[in-house]
Amino acid sequence: MDRAAVADGCEERPLEGRAQGEADSPARSQQRILFVTPEMSDFVKVGGLGLVSAALPRALRSFADARVLIPGYREVVEGRFPLEFVGQLPGLADIPSCKLARLVVQDGLVVYALVCPELFAREGTPYADARGAPWADSDVRFARLSLGAAQMAAGLGDPAWTPAVLHLNDWPAALAAGYLEWLGVRACAVMTIHNLAFQGLFPPERLAGLGVPDRAFAQDGVEFHGKLSFLKAGIYYASHVTTVSETYAKEITRVENGCGLHGLLAGRAQEGKLTGILNGIEDDWRLDAAGRARTDPEAWKEENAEAVRKAFRLALSKGPLFAIISRLVHQKGVDLAIEAADEIISEGGQIVATGSGEKRFEEAIVDLSRRNPGAVGAHIGFDDEEARRIFAGSDFLLMPSRFEPCGLSQMYAQKSGTLPIARRTGGLVDTIEDGVTGFLFNAISREALSGAVRRATAAFGSRARFDAMRRRAMSRDFAWARPAGRYGALYQSLA
Repeated sequence: MDRAAVADGCEERPLEGRAQGEADSPARSQQRILFVTPEMSDFVKVGGLGLVSAALPRALRSFADARVLIPGYREVVEGRFPLEFVGQLPGLADIPSCKLARLVVQDGLVVYALVCPELFAREGTPYADARGAPWADSDVRFARLSLGAAQMAAGLGDPAWTPAVLHLNDWPAALAAGYLEWLGVRACAVMTIHNLAFQGLFPPERLAGLGVPDRAFAQDGVEFHGKLSFLKAGIYYASHVTTVSETYAKEITRVENGCGLHGLLAGRAQEGKLTGILNGIEDDWRLDAAGRARTDPEAWKEENAEAVRKAFRLALSKGPLFAIISRLVHQKGVDLAIEAADEIISEGGQIVATGSGEKRFEEAIVDLSRRNPGAVGAHIGFDDEEARRIFAGSDFLLMPSRFEPCGLSQMYAQKSGTLPIARRTGGLVDTIEDGVTGFLFNAISREALSGAVRRATAAFGSRARFDAMRRRAMSRDFAWARPAGRYGALYQSLA
């Protein structure tokens, strides 16, 4: 079967040779795109996907009728935007029926919510309860999201609006590509992988309960090492697969980073149906927290550095200030940053860390702060305004990730005049100019990170060079217009 054909034989035209500016042509303005996501920072955000889901659909609206589909969490249903109920979506097997509500946020973006209180009206995050335990019925919760998207593409739900393309994000939305195939729905699906490590794996006994036909439980289908994989369904059945940086798109076709799906992904790449499209960041990162233009970046940085040192009880210092702003998990290489801390401090540097995650890393960060009063400050938790202030006040950002599909922090850092020190992987390669706007290193080791830190410290000691690097970093363009245009060309190629 040609996997580019999702029920209706969606035929993909090559992206090469398109006229410049075609993404903005009036003929494309009526293109109907449904962006399907488990989180959106307007309502609920767990990670970078929530930020992307708020920003990318808005950028798409410059040339397409892009709307969002999200589960009807309490934050959505009980929020400040009134809901208009536009339809009823039928259930399937163990997936209950639900109402479809339409709401319009302050800037005019239309958001659809699947109102199903028995699945979504709960305390906790989209993925876990208030104690952090994964929802026992996550398969049904996100099958409901996926099925809802496919049903909308079939013309159910809102009688006034039917999408032509489903843009599916990560495993919670991935099964929609399968439902299009199994239900015979004429629509195309773009599957975006934000992090291949999270795949949505469930026992094969759940096939019937989720309305997945037995024939789909095969290597050419949803089966993955004896389990049902939501993400594999999305990769296999989608018209086109994207991921969030060009380097990561190459990495995931190899065994080291393919999480067991490298063979399938390599096949999709060979078909010309795997594309890396780098994420963007919001334009307001061009401004400081008060919305003032950064007309005097040196003075602005000094003002914020003073505020950060005061807030984290660090000593007054003329040395470099290093930041850790991250989920405190193994993927992010937090252990490497902790191991490099003594060398940073011995050379006159200071460290400020904020984030939450695995208990062992939280405890290690707190212990590092206790052992180095005045040199290390820590806050276990996350606050957006505090993070912005740290980005603005720091000289360097430590980002020694073992893998990083895209990463947003290194872009926020550069726009804030903070130079990232990062491992050469994924989106970090695509967004950091080594020795120009930051510093890259290769090996996953304390020694490799320490070597990059020494290069950074040497640059800090040369004021002219450091100021030039800072100005270059702040001038980088990471706005959403470019990636949105690439997605627009992709959608049009599927039309």
